[in-house]
Amino acid sequence: VGQSETVVAEMTDIFLLLLAPAGGDELQGVKRGIMEVADLIVVNKADGALKPVAEATRSDYAGALRLMRRREGDAEGFPAALCVSAVTGEGLAQVWDAVTRLHDWRRDEGWLDRRRAAQAIQSMHRALERGLRERLYGDGQVRSDLEAATAAVAAGTLTPDDAADRLITRVFAKD
Repeated sequence: VGQSETVVAEMTDIFLLLLAPAGGDELQGVKRGIMEVADLIVVNKADGALKPVAEATRSDYAGALRLMRRREGDAEGFPAALCVSAVTGEGLAQVWDAVTRLHDWRRDEGWLDRRRAAQAIQSMHRALERGLRERLYGDGQVRSDLEAATAAVAAGTLTPDDAADRLITRVFAKD
């Protein structure tokens, strides 16, 4: 899973993973990490000749989800795997019902309020990190020291941790 997916999962109330029917090996690969953040896995194209393949894919994911540890914010029966057809509309009502049930449960349990507080704290930390980076890289002397430290780390005469400690100490010693 890429960083963008996990960032999106941190910003949403319900994370829905939409998949096409597949041949089975994908559970072993890239999708495994994203399953850990998905609330609903929806297999699309569950119509025509692909319907049996879509149902088999849904079944594979449902089985894998049962093996996963329950997370805070998981109502009974979640995360879940469902099938849907964008062409016929079959399964859309069930997906919407699942989204609504999970949202209502999370609201009633106070999870959404806790989620908002955690999101606000994460936002504060990102702003703090951004501000520190701007201050660090915006200072001409520190930039010069950073170039020297980078060369020393590349040459092996200074460890990355020691270089970082020296630069941080220099920035805060100016105050």
